[in-house]
Amino acid sequence: MTLTFALAPELTPELRAAIITLWTDATNAGGAVGFVPPVTEDQVWVTAEKQFGGLGPGQPDMLLVGFEPGGRLAAALFFEDMRFDLMDHWRLLKRVMVHPDFQGSGYGVQLMAEAARVAREAGWAGLRLTLRGGLGLEKFYGRCGYTEVGRVPGAIRVAPGDDRDDVTMWLDLR
Repeated sequence: MTLTFALAPELTPELRAAIITLWTDATNAGGAVGFVPPVTEDQVWVTAEKQFGGLGPGQPDMLLVGFEPGGRLAAALFFEDMRFDLMDHWRLLKRVMVHPDFQGSGYGVQLMAEAARVAREAGWAGLRLTLRGGLGLEKFYGRCGYTEVGRVPGAIRVAPGDDRDDVTMWLDLR
């Protein structure tokens, strides 16, 4: 099945709530999107409000969402502006997530392809993302065309005695 994408949609209360549910469910299924499970929607709201603050008219960030054929929010990511003129030619992808109900459906690949399409259309030279090591995410993003360009060993502490690498990946669009 194919997702229907919306770039920079109006951030209605309903969409905010759907993103919070997606984010919470993705985290609790083991997704590395800024939290360690278990997490509640109330905990996610605090971080989400900060992320939402960069969206909307006159704001530098953009939201990309994907809906499955039934209309349910299935995937989302944020294009984050670095807010630094010398880095205005690329964007950082944040909170790349697909709802766990759709894992293995190809929606993640579709989301990443749409992000690259949007970036090319915007004239950006590349997309950067960071990920939590130890989950095999490097392979997924590698299949989407990203190259590992940096790694900080043990920079992410998910639990006492469980430190993960902070991995930076880059998609060159030039």
